[in-house]
Amino acid sequence: MEEFSALPLVVLAEKFAALPGIGMKTAQRLAYAVMEMPEDQVLEFSDAIRNAKHQIHDCPVCQNLTEQEVCSICSNAKRDRGLVCVVEGPKDVSAIERTHEYHGVYHVLHGLISPLDGVTADHLRVAQLLQRIQEGGIRELIMATNPSVEGEATAMYLSRLCKPLGVKVTRLAFGLPVGGVIEYTDEVTLYRALSNRSEM
Repeated sequence: MEEFSALPLVVLAEKFAALPGIGMKTAQRLAYAVMEMPEDQVLEFSDAIRNAKHQIHDCPVCQNLTEQEVCSICSNAKRDRGLVCVVEGPKDVSAIERTHEYHGVYHVLHGLISPLDGVTADHLRVAQLLQRIQEGGIRELIMATNPSVEGEATAMYLSRLCKPLGVKVTRLAFGLPVGGVIEYTDEVTLYRALSNRSEM
C-alpha cells in the first residue's frame, strides 16, 4: 500500500491479501470499504468471523465443517451410508450437493497429497476414512478429487489403500464440459473425454 496510508489500514489490507484469491488491489478496496462501514457493521463483521471460527468444527464422521454435533448429511437417515464420496475440502461438498443428484455421504480429506508442498497422507483425514471402512457398511468410495497432479496422486494412493479392504473404488468421469467447443479443448481434457465415453 502507499507509504502515506495509515499503518492500521496497511495491516488490514495485508490481512485481506493473505486470503486465497485476494490480490493486493482487491485487499486495499476491502480495507477502505471496512473503513467506510458504520461502527455497528464493523462489529457485526468481526463477530461473524470470530463466531464462525469458534462454533464450527469438523464432523466426527465425515470431517465436513458443521456447528452441530454431527453434520446434517451424516445425521440424515435418508442418505445412503454405503456410498461415500471422497473430496478434497468442504467447498467440494457444497458443489456436489448443489446438483441434488447425489444421495450418499461424504468424506472430506482437508487437502491433497503434495510432496513438493510437504503435504503427505499423514496430514490428511485418511486414518478417519480407513476407520470408517473398517467399521463396515461402506460398499463404494467415489474419488472426487480434482483432475490435477495432486488430485490424481491422492485418488491413486487411496485406491491402493482401500481396495484390499473389500471396498469398490471408483473415480469421477472427466471430459468435455457442457457447452464446450472441441476445437478449443486441450489434449488432456480430450483424452479424458474419449477414455470416459459412455454408450448412448
